[in-house]
Amino acid sequence: MDFRLYFRSRQGELVHQLKQLVVLESPTSDKKAVDACAAYVARELKKVACRVTTHPQKDLGDLVVAEFAPGRVKDADDEILVLTHIDTVWPVGQIVKMPFYVQGEKIYGPGVLDMKAGLVMVLAALRALHGLNAKPGKRITVLVNTAEETGQGPAAELIRKLARRASLVLCLEPALPGGALKLERKGRLVVRIDVKGRSAHGGTPEKGVSAVEELAAQIARLKRLRVRETTVNVGLAGGGEKVNVVPESAFAMLDIRFWKVADRDRVLKVLRESPPVLPGARLKVTVEGTTPPMEKTKASEKLFLRAQEIAAGMGLALKGGRTGGGSDASIAAGLGVPTLDGLGPDGDGLHARHEHLLLPSLVERTALLTELLKEL
Repeated sequence: MDFRLYFRSRQGELVHQLKQLVVLESPTSDKKAVDACAAYVARELKKVACRVTTHPQKDLGDLVVAEFAPGRVKDADDEILVLTHIDTVWPVGQIVKMPFYVQGEKIYGPGVLDMKAGLVMVLAALRALHGLNAKPGKRITVLVNTAEETGQGPAAELIRKLARRASLVLCLEPALPGGALKLERKGRLVVRIDVKGRSAHGGTPEKGVSAVEELAAQIARLKRLRVRETTVNVGLAGGGEKVNVVPESAFAMLDIRFWKVADRDRVLKVLRESPPVLPGARLKVTVEGTTPPMEKTKASEKLFLRAQEIAAGMGLALKGGRTGGGSDASIAAGLGVPTLDGLGPDGDGLHARHEHLLLPSLVERTALLTELLKEL
């Protein structure tokens, strides 16, 4: 079966379902909206012989897990885990400001690339496998996350649970520019620094200890640290109450991105062991959250080479690259499970008003995903 020709002839169906999903706006923080979109996806998954389980959540959207194993025993050892997410960064009503539309080979709309297109892809792939009575070599499990954009909730633990029983993981996040897969991702470390000083009158600052000055010195020290392309972004900072008072307290929130776990550990060591610069100042360092990097391994390279072979057989050239952003794929890869990310379509404008995907890429990536699910 030539899946490229198959999906070219069904291009209109892909665009139609993509529009349905984009119009069903689903910002992470709006449980009602996310649940409505997730319910639509669950219904579509059931239509292609999936066994669907919903994991109810109190404040966030309900997680959806679907199992596809036609003609196979339900407890088959070999399993592919497909990671998707349904939530977007766009509020309800954004569709009025950013309507869904097709212009030439580009499709625009809020969440069209990140990542409603990934959902269209997996639905179309399973529909094709089911309709053509094609029997994949492995059981396929699909996880629809509802809070990927913020990393909140219990999804990470569910991903770990599902990944541990899988032989490989495919993540349908958008491709790198030009269509390359994401073989490496930076890890993320969110750190809060709290500084305590001693207040004093602004006219006699020598009697106090400025928490803001101490914080500035700590940030400058950290920014001078050189650890293999590790980046530090001071996203939030504040301190003091009045301009004529030496500030007694200050804080900063840091977003630190790193390629290797060892790099993260080195930065943390510096943060935790660095003494105050000003006599009398006190520091407190708290790790607010962390996501592992997606590191290249022999197993992931082997999986990528196999994917390249399959793509080449379809007349597609598959390349790989790296990115500083994180995704759910990093959680699975952190367990040592061979993982491919960036299998979604090519496009531009993630989290921006010009967000769009390239229609030919959507067709080709849907065909590739179908072939990968069938052959891996």
